[in-house]
Amino acid sequence: MNLLILGRGKTGSLVAEAARERGHEISALGAADNLNASALTAARLAPHDVVIDFTTPHAVLSNIEACVLHRKNVVVGTTGWYNELPRIRQLVEKNGTGLLYAANFSIGVNLFFDVARTAAAALQHQYSGQIFERHHAQKKDAPSGTAAAMQKIIQAASGTELEITSFREGDVVGMHELVLDSPADRIYLCHDAKSRRGFAEGTVRAAEWLTGKKGFFDFKDVWREL
Repeated sequence: MNLLILGRGKTGSLVAEAARERGHEISALGAADNLNASALTAARLAPHDVVIDFTTPHAVLSNIEACVLHRKNVVVGTTGWYNELPRIRQLVEKNGTGLLYAANFSIGVNLFFDVARTAAAALQHQYSGQIFERHHAQKKDAPSGTAAAMQKIIQAASGTELEITSFREGDVVGMHELVLDSPADRIYLCHDAKSRRGFAEGTVRAAEWLTGKKGFFDFKDVWREL
């Protein structure tokens, strides 16, 4: 495939590396090259099979809109825009293109989501719960998109909205914890990312899956098909 990666940060760079290892052709645009999605013209997008966005919350919507309007499939790893999900879904469906998004493209994290969904049953049996997330000091958003996704999964499964506590410290790649507590015992679930490699490889596999497809997809619903 021919992939265009938006964002030259730590994750975007690792996605490019993982894609090359899987035999794909890569181009990349940084923030300075693509102010307000100005570089995402029909001519610039034409050679690429899929666009992958790892930018920032203030840039991602313009990028998505440009890709969709030019009917170019896009994988979105940036978070902080989910209040616009209904509008973007309508735009994708109207233009007959494909979009796949996720708070986290790691296969391990998505397995963790399934475990958390099952464990949420404890909240109906005299347990209380809390979510903790830890990331590196440079991470701009809090809570993380992964923690927010887990919160929604647990709420849908149990009817209970858990509090999220965020920590920003050192070089922590990403740690997410679910603690369920009762007078009799405590259930402790944790996913601790050793590196961003799992995110990057999952993102590339997501782009491979999305090639040629039309529709609006959440990675947590399709990752098993990879």
